[in-house]
Amino acid sequence: MSRIFSLLFLFIITLYARENPFFPAEGEVELPFSSNMQDKHELLKQASMQLPSTARVVQNFSVTYKNLDGSVATKTVELNNNIDWHLPLFLSQSYKEESLKKLNNVKQKSLKKESYEEIFKLPFTAFYINQNSIKILTKDKLLRNFIVTNPHRIVCDFQRDIDIRSLTKKILGDKKVRKIRVGNHNGYYRVVIELDGFYKYSYSKEKGSYLFTLI
Repeated sequence: MSRIFSLLFLFIITLYARENPFFPAEGEVELPFSSNMQDKHELLKQASMQLPSTARVVQNFSVTYKNLDGSVATKTVELNNNIDWHLPLFLSQSYKEESLKKLNNVKQKSLKKESYEEIFKLPFTAFYINQNSIKILTKDKLLRNFIVTNPHRIVCDFQRDIDIRSLTKKILGDKKVRKIRVGNHNGYYRVVIELDGFYKYSYSKEKGSYLFTLI
């Protein structure tokens, strides 16, 4: 008889017990799983990314991270901002004042580049550049202009019967133009403007000059 009562008592307790005591009941706060494994990752200081010369607009940036329970998730922030591909993108949790000063110096240098700098002159033409433009001073007619790749360069043919030796002018510093070459052909001379990366361009004719603007 006592054995029957004991079995009945255990059955009643089972009816009120939770199905799984290792998971929280309704209304309780569930904490993420943890382990006694030590975190061997270094604390993030700063990471950078250099985009290719074809990049013009950053549409968003994403961070993929690991949660406490070991699951992996991604968070994305929409941007849609123009960028200068010459400058790297930074991800940082300890952005130092020195880094901010460096970026400000870069901006100041960019502003100073807005004025044109003379590259070289010939009796019939002269070349000037600034941050985004190349100005060619000449009275000669521009016959054609087009892009050639590997390396990326603008080719311009100007009408003139001349006999000159080919010449190359290397451009020093952090400019978008790396070198300018001038060569003689039958009935015209060719100007090749080699660039530091991929660009589109527009051009316009002004009084006594042609202006090529990089995009």
